[in-house]
This record gives sequence, structure tokens and C-alpha cells, in this order.
Amino acid sequence: MKARILAGLGVALVVVVFLTVSGAAYSVAETEQVIITQFGKPVGEPITDAGLHFKMPFVQEVNRIDKRILEWDGQRTEMPTRDKLYISVDTFGRWRITDPLEYFRRLRDERSAQSRLEDILGSETRNAIAKHDLIEVIRTTKGRVPTRDESLQELREASEQIGVLHEIRKGRKRIEEEIRESAKAKLAEFGIELLDVRFKRINYNPSVVEKIYERMISERQQIASRFRSEGEGEAAKILGTKERDLAEIASQAYKREQQIRGEADARATAIYAAAYDRSPAARELYAFLKSMETYGAVLGPDTTLVLSTGSRLFRYLDDDVAGAPAVEGPAPAEEDEPPR
Repeated sequence: MKARILAGLGVALVVVVFLTVSGAAYSVAETEQVIITQFGKPVGEPITDAGLHFKMPFVQEVNRIDKRILEWDGQRTEMPTRDKLYISVDTFGRWRITDPLEYFRRLRDERSAQSRLEDILGSETRNAIAKHDLIEVIRTTKGRVPTRDESLQELREASEQIGVLHEIRKGRKRIEEEIRESAKAKLAEFGIELLDVRFKRINYNPSVVEKIYERMISERQQIASRFRSEGEGEAAKILGTKERDLAEIASQAYKREQQIRGEADARATAIYAAAYDRSPAARELYAFLKSMETYGAVLGPDTTLVLSTGSRLFRYLDDDVAGAPAVEGPAPAEEDEPPR
């Protein structure tokens, strides 16, 4: 009987010793640090060295805190820029716990830390965006000059709202640094070191996207209208120059034509004069031919002429005088009556 009691006591003692040892010993990994608490309050300094450590069993508890670089992914938030454009900003950051004791006292766990990061970084992001224009937030650095279309210089002078890109003074990278520096001091109070903050995505607010598109379309249409107007003016100028050149060429050609005709008529007259002025019979033949040409031009099937007997035009129409010699001297005084 005693043997059984002693064996039971031995087993119980072994169990108690095992539970005591297992409750007093704990290990710390390379990626974590430990805060020992007694009745919920921290005891001693944080344990950051990896290996096997001991504590008081049943009274003290082990609180493990990550020592690695942690991730913060912010909520997408809508906020206005300085130039009154509402944008949707999505940010992310990296942080780590540098003062585990203060971190444990103020926040306790990572979920609380994420919530505090959201509050502080979200607030600093809104402040930074509100102090800068949209182009400052989008451009990476201030050293990148916005592309400018020099052909639109006159159009920009006429309308300051078209194609104008303001000079970049800071750029997105400098704004991110400002957010990090402003939030870093506030997070240090919680034992957190903020390593980096970046913009993941920046989009226009859906409610103003259509207005932005309409504004872009309106600006492009104004530029296109200016180009069309300049093209039409240039086309009118070219057509005017063409018409002027054509009129000048036609005038020069007509002038040359009349000169040639005059020279030809003069030579023809000289030839005729030389041919028909050689003898009285040649002169009479010339007068006869010219009269025949006049008859052909004046007389028609229904033409009626009233002529005097002394008319030069009548001389070749009268059978009695058709063969008579040509009348010398001036023509009779009476005038021929016009045909009817």
C-alpha cells in the first residue's frame, strides 16, 4: 500500500516539476522580441536576444513582438488638392518596432498599431495633398520639366487656361518624404520607426472624371479650331496669290498677243500696200475686192438699201457703171442711208 502511495506521489512530483519547468522556460526566435508581464504589467527590460530564457511560472506571461520590418497598406481615401481637384489616393508604408516596451504600453498588439498608423499617416497624407497641386503629386521629381508644345505658344498667350503646365517645385518624391518626416516624430512616441511611405495609386474621383474629360476635350477642340483657322487663312492667302499670278500671266500673255497681232497687221498692211499700189489697175482691183468683202458683210437675203446714184457702195451694183472706170475725186456730199 505504501509503495503505491509513494509511486503516486513520485508521479505527481514529476508532473509538477515538468509543469514548473515548462512554465518557466521559453525560447525567443531571431525574428521576435519578448516583453514579460506580471499581472498584466511589464516586468524588466525587453528580451531581444534569441535563445532559451526563463521566467517565473504561473505568474509571469510571455508577450511576443515582431522584430521584422512590417507592412502597412492604407485605405484608399478621397481628398482635394490645392487646385481643387478631388483625387483618390492609395498609400502604403513600411515600419518596425524599435522600442518594444513603449510599444507594448501604448498599443499592446499589431492591430492597434495598424489603426494608429492609419490615423496618423492618413492625416499627414491629406495635409500634404491639400498643400500641393495635382501635377506636383503626380510628377516623380521636380527635375522633370513638363512637355510643352511650342507650336501652341500664341494660343497660350491668347488663353491662359489652354496647355498651361505650372512649374514643378517639389515633385511626388519630395512630398512622400515630407509625409514620412511629419509622421515619423508622432509614431516615435509609440515605439515605432516609420521607414518609408509611398503613393501606390492616384486616380481622379469618379464624380469629376467626366468633367475632367470634358475640359480636356474642350481644350483640344479650341486648339483644333485655332489650327483650322490658321489653315483656312493660309489657304486663302495661297489662293489669292494664285489668282494674282494667273491674272498677271494672262495680262502679260494678252499684251504680247496684241503686240504680235499689231506687228502682223502692220506687216500685212505693208504687203498689201506694196502689192496693190504698183499700178492704177492694181489699185482698182484692191478697191473692187474690198467692196466685195463689204457687200458680203452688209448685204443679206432680206437686206434693203436706199442708196444715191453717186454712192461709192452703189458703183459695183449698177450694171451701167459696173464696167465704167473708177470715179476719181471725192465722193458725193450726200450720205448713205443705213440699211434696214
